[in-house]
Formats: sequence, structure tokens, C-alpha cells
Amino acid sequence: MERVCRRWASRVLDATDGRPQRVGVLAYRSETSYLGVLACVFAGAAFVPLNPRFPVERTARMINSAGLDAIFVDANALAYFQELRTSIPMLVPELEVTSSSNAAFGKRAFDTAAPLSDFAQCTANDLAYLLFTSGSTGQPKGVPITHGNLISFITTNLSRYDFGPNDRFSQTFDQTFDLSLFDILMAWSSGACVYGMQSIELLAPSSFVRKNEITVWFSVPSLALLMQKNSFLKPNSMPSLRWSLFCGEPLHVQTAQAWLEAARGSTLENLYGPTELTIACSAYRWETASSPEEAAQGIVPIGKIYPKLTAMVIDENLEPVPYGEVGELCVAGPQTFPGYWRDPKLDEKQLILLAGPDGEKGRYYRTGDLVKYLPSGNLAFLGRKDQQVKLRGYRIELLEIEAALRKAGCLEAVALPWPDRLSPISIVAVVTGGDVPPAILDKLRGTLPAYMIPEKIHVIQEMPLNANGKIDRKALIDILTE
Repeated sequence: MERVCRRWASRVLDATDGRPQRVGVLAYRSETSYLGVLACVFAGAAFVPLNPRFPVERTARMINSAGLDAIFVDANALAYFQELRTSIPMLVPELEVTSSSNAAFGKRAFDTAAPLSDFAQCTANDLAYLLFTSGSTGQPKGVPITHGNLISFITTNLSRYDFGPNDRFSQTFDQTFDLSLFDILMAWSSGACVYGMQSIELLAPSSFVRKNEITVWFSVPSLALLMQKNSFLKPNSMPSLRWSLFCGEPLHVQTAQAWLEAARGSTLENLYGPTELTIACSAYRWETASSPEEAAQGIVPIGKIYPKLTAMVIDENLEPVPYGEVGELCVAGPQTFPGYWRDPKLDEKQLILLAGPDGEKGRYYRTGDLVKYLPSGNLAFLGRKDQQVKLRGYRIELLEIEAALRKAGCLEAVALPWPDRLSPISIVAVVTGGDVPPAILDKLRGTLPAYMIPEKIHVIQEMPLNANGKIDRKALIDILTE
């Protein structure tokens, strides 16, 4: 694999006159999607993951914003690439191509390239990758991650886990989701294998785990919840798993318990981390005896911040809250990204100077997540600041309503301010599973004050999910307004 990547890296240099800065990877779960990333690293370029399943206009905005020098394209994304109508050099290692508008390098050019003899030298401040996430304005926001950020993450996690050459990692995430890099980087660093899951295999993941003897599972909790809902988490149905890892959204206690019934030989951890803090910045290891009691609102804690990082929990005045009180989590340290891509106004909002526990001022990232310290020293996740609404003078945590709905028997629950967060008139809920709405409301009246009880409960068959496998709240609102 290394020799192939050296040849590919050589062609990256040819396509960019020897000075690549940022190279796109427009591919989906293919040889190009993985080896293209490594070739970029060898050539000293930051890689920019692009998803051929996204709308063409969205991808075009990302390409223009990133200022790409070249783009890797796999065979299945070739027609999509032509729709982009860009003159950026095209790298297509899987097949021969002809193009009148692009400098195109096809399979023959890659197969006959002289392998790169020396890797490009990068500093800790050089970009390793540029990833675009959803922006509140509807425009994708760029999050650049440096080699220094990435090295800190890798060294922390290699020391935390006992991964080795015999491990087999699942790959449930699209490569435009930074959690996919955990699987790739941990496997490459340990001499292990990554098993990319195609869409059809994600419908029955336990069969995939058994067939391929997967030892390290990593996904968003929604996928585990879907398996639970479809009765795929049968006792001891995934005996090969050693590690069961979840990240990206709240992990509910019932789902964790159901998963461990199916993967009895595995250790379960709940990871946490915004993209801006390089993949993950904290982890919580599940303990059967104590973890259910530690869970706030039925959600597994996010654990302790990584040793190299510093956490602060602050109030609305940017002052530290007393230990054990609720506040916004802010994190500083070597995994903190350098700032948004060409967006200094957003930097001013999200990156702030705070005096840390030692009195020294540092640059902290505001996560927007509400947390509190538990007596054990672990952090409990209590919801998003933007999921806290004020209704008729009451400040309401939507996560608390969702917890009550699950306790009332619903499998999935989302509480939404209606008609919008800034001027809500009421709260509505969307659920799957459970009883009929009148019966659910009766149960809620015994656990919630009247002002927190949803005005309406909508029962649907399946929750809409976004490209990263998380529940798509915007899609839910669209459903309710139809």
C-alpha cells in the first residue's frame, strides 16, 4: 500500500507543479477515498474530503472556498465531477480518462509514476486536512486541522487503547465526517485493517460484524438505536468485538445496555468532541455497576477531558461556575483548531481568552454544550445551549423533555420549539415507538411540570437522519410544516 501511495503522491506533485497546498478527495468508500488521503499526506498537501452524494452546488461552494490545487476522483464520482464544471486538475487512479477542460491524470499515469522517494516535510502548524461542516447561515464552514492537532489526538488514543495488527475496525462514517479519521488513523498507526461498510451493509450491521470478525466498532449512537429498534441486538450476537465506541450525539443508557448484551466481550466507551477539537477530546468507559446511576437524564456521561487538554465550565458572563454546577464547556490545548477557514468573525465568537485553573490565560474553544461535573470527576452532557428555550418566562431544557418521553416508553424522541426557537409558542415532540399520544401525555403529566409538556406529539415510523447518521432536526421541522 505504501508503494502505491508513493506513486500517487508523485502524481499529486506533477499535477500541482510540485507545490500542493490543498487537494480534494471526491470519493466514497473506495480505494481512491482511502489511498488518496495518504497520498495527500505524503505529498505534503492538506486533504479536503468531498462527498459525491452531496448536492452539486454545496460541493462547488466547498471547492471554491478551499481553493483546491487538484482533486482525486474515484470511478463512481466521475460523472458527478463533470457536473461541477471546474478546471481544477483531476486525479483518477482507478481508470483512464480524457478531458478537454481539465489536466487529467488517469490510471496509466498513476501506474507508471516513479514512487516518491522522500516524504514532504511538514511542521506542526501546517494543515493536515480541511473539513467543512454545516453552518448556521446555510453556508458550509471550514474547519482546518493541523498536523500538531492530529499528532496530539493520535498519541493520546494510541496510549488509551490496545489496538494492534490483529484488529479489524468498522468504518460506518462517511469520510466527510471527521469521526471516520479515528478508524483510519488508529488502524494505520496499529497495523490493523479498516472494513468500509456500504450502505446496504449498514442496514444489518451485526451480520457485517460477524462475517468480518470486526473487533473495533465505532458509530454514532443512532445506528445502535436503529439496530435496537429492529431487534438486531440479540444476546451475544457480536462476540468478536473487543471495543464498542460511540460518538457524535448523546448515547442513551438503554441503548448502551442493549448493545453490551449483544457484544458481551467488549468494552464500551462514549467519546465526545466537536470537529474543532480534532475528532474527540474526552471519553467515558462504561461500568455496569456504576454507570446507570451516573447518567444524567438517561444519557451516558462524556467522561474526562484528555490529559493534554484543559476544560473550563463557564456561565453567560464567561466566568467559571462552581464545581458541579451547569455551564458551557470550553476546551483549550494542542487539539484546538487554529480558527475557522477565512472567517475571523466566527473566530471572535467561538475562540475566547480565559484564565485557566493555573491563572494563565489561554485560547479556549466554546463548544456550545451544557455540562456539569459529577462527583466522580466525569462530565455529564446536559444539552446544547441552542436547544435551551424560554417559553412563557420559563427556561426549558429540551433534553429533559426528550428524557421524559423515552421514560414514558418512546424509543426515540425529539422535542422542538414551535414554530421556532427564537419565538416559541409551544413545544412539540416527534417520537418513534411507544404508546398512542394521549397515553404518552398522561405519563408525562406525572414527571414534568405543565409548562414543559408538549402541546402535540407526532408519531412517525422512522427518524430522518443526516449524512452523518444523526437525527436531522431540520428535516423534522420540514415534515411538521408540510
